[in-house]
Amino acid sequence: MQLFYTPDISSTLNEFSFDKEESKHIVKVLRKKEGDILHVTNGLGFLFTTEIILASDKKCTVKINSIDNQKPTDFYLHLAVAPTKMNERFEWFLEKATEIGIHEITPLICDHSERKTIKTERFDKIIQSAMKQSLQFYLPKLNEPMTFKEFINKKHDGKLYIAHCEETDKKLLKEAVHAKEKYTILIGPEGDFSEKEIALALENKYIPVSLGNTRLRTETAAVVACHSVVFANE
Repeated sequence: MQLFYTPDISSTLNEFSFDKEESKHIVKVLRKKEGDILHVTNGLGFLFTTEIILASDKKCTVKINSIDNQKPTDFYLHLAVAPTKMNERFEWFLEKATEIGIHEITPLICDHSERKTIKTERFDKIIQSAMKQSLQFYLPKLNEPMTFKEFINKKHDGKLYIAHCEETDKKLLKEAVHAKEKYTILIGPEGDFSEKEIALALENKYIPVSLGNTRLRTETAAVVACHSVVFANE
């Protein structure tokens, strides 16, 4: 099944027209025509089975034949991750975490961050593409970047964890996670969180966790954390 994404389609409609860019892709690139079936999601858990009734590269129009609604998962994972110096590594994390099943992502600007200017437009497209490729109907929420202090000072429900490299008592994340819980996990930059940031997290009830015996790159640590939580809920 090939999945299309548009946030504008809804269950209240009988027909829907794609925007000019997507219409051109459907008709000119994919060579879809009248009568062809398209599967579409709005990223909110809905799968629309539609049929093309006007194959125009300026305004491809479909009629909605059926609607299915996928229930949300009974757990929730929010990762706050420091963007890497090399953009493609963070993009790789976004792609893989979306495929695995993350719910929310916040780019986190830390004391040791080598990248402090973040543009999320491309990140959005990578997440959308990964959602379609993995045939999921919920689009992960991508927040605007914020500083570590700003993030810590916000209220976050559920289990709160910080993964860092300091030699302190830490739980193994895979042993700390359980099914049907809400998790917020902090993943630091290449130079790790600063001592001040770790102390601030502990003051705000974050529990230090380990992701294993080896030292992981930021993007690898984030994917390992994501998989640990999702696997516990399979």
